[in-house]
Amino acid sequence: MQMAREQLLRAYRQMRLIREFEERVHIEFAKGDMPGFVHLYAGEEASAVGVCMNLDERDVISSSHRGHGHSIAKDCDVGAMMSEIYGKGDGICGGKGGSMHIADLSKGMLGANGVVGAGQPLACGAALAAKYRNNGGVAVAFFGDGAANQGTSLESINLAGVLKLPLLFVIENNGYGETAAVTWHDAGGGNLVKRAEAFGMPGVQVDGTDFFAVHEAAAAAVTRAREGGGPTVIEVKFMRYYGHFEGDSQIYRAAGEVEKWRAEKDPLEVFRGKVLTAKLLEEAQLNALDDEAVATIDNAVAHAKAAAPPALATLLADVYVSY
Repeated sequence: MQMAREQLLRAYRQMRLIREFEERVHIEFAKGDMPGFVHLYAGEEASAVGVCMNLDERDVISSSHRGHGHSIAKDCDVGAMMSEIYGKGDGICGGKGGSMHIADLSKGMLGANGVVGAGQPLACGAALAAKYRNNGGVAVAFFGDGAANQGTSLESINLAGVLKLPLLFVIENNGYGETAAVTWHDAGGGNLVKRAEAFGMPGVQVDGTDFFAVHEAAAAAVTRAREGGGPTVIEVKFMRYYGHFEGDSQIYRAAGEVEKWRAEKDPLEVFRGKVLTAKLLEEAQLNALDDEAVATIDNAVAHAKAAAPPALATLLADVYVSY
C-alpha cells in the first residue's frame, strides 16, 4: 500500500513521540516522583502506530497494563497522560487511574488495564455494538503473549468468531510473559498465531520492527472486518527494551540481548532506513520530528510536575454510579 508523505510523517511523529514519552518516564520514575507501577512500551512502537493508523473515529481499542503506546497511537493527549502518571488533577483520568488505567472514550481508547487479559471482552462488546449499529466500526484488542494464555482471551476469540464480530486481536509478542520466555510458557513453541486456525479465522504473523508490515496486515484485517468478514488474529513479534515493570532486575534476559536488538532492529531506525532509501522523506524532516517530540515531552513533564493533585472534593467522583 502506497502511503502519502503526510501519512509517513504522521507515522514517524507518533512512533517518535511514544519513544520519547517512554524514555522520559523511565528517567523520571527512577527519581521517585511518580506513584504506582509503570510498564513501558519502548521498542514496540511500530505495532501500535501500524495498527491504529488504519482506524478512524468510529473505531475503538482496548489495551493492557503496557498501554502508553496504544494511547498515543489513538491520539490521546500526551500532556494529560503525563499528568495522569504523576497523579495530578488535570490528568486524563483526573489523576486517579495512573499509568495502568489511562482511558479516553472520546478518542476511542477504552482503557489500559491492570488485569491481564481483561481488555479482550471489552473489545468484544464494542465490536458487537458496532455490528448492531451497522456503522462500519471496528474494535482492536491489544494484548501480550502472556495474556494470550488467559481464558478471557480464548473465550473472546471464540465469541468473536461465532458472532463474526468486526474485531482485530493483536497479540504483541515481546518474547516474555513477565519473566517467562514465550518458548517456555507456550506449548506451541511461541508461534501464537497458530491459535487463529482453531477458531476458524485468519491469522497473520508480522515483524513488529517493520511499521510497513504491521500497517499492511492491519489494513487487510480492518477492511475485512468493515465488510462483514469477521475477526482476525495478528501476532506482532518484537522485543521490549525495558523490564516487565520499572524496577525489574531482568535477570532472565541474556547478556547484551536488548543492546544487540536496538543496534540491529530498532523500529524507528528501520522506518528511517526504508523511507530515506526510497527517498520518500528527507532526513531533515525526520530530525525535525525528533526535536519536536523532545520539546513536547519536556513541556508535558514540566507541566505535570507543577500541576495540582486532585481536589479532595473529587475523592468519590467516578466511583459510584447512580441509576
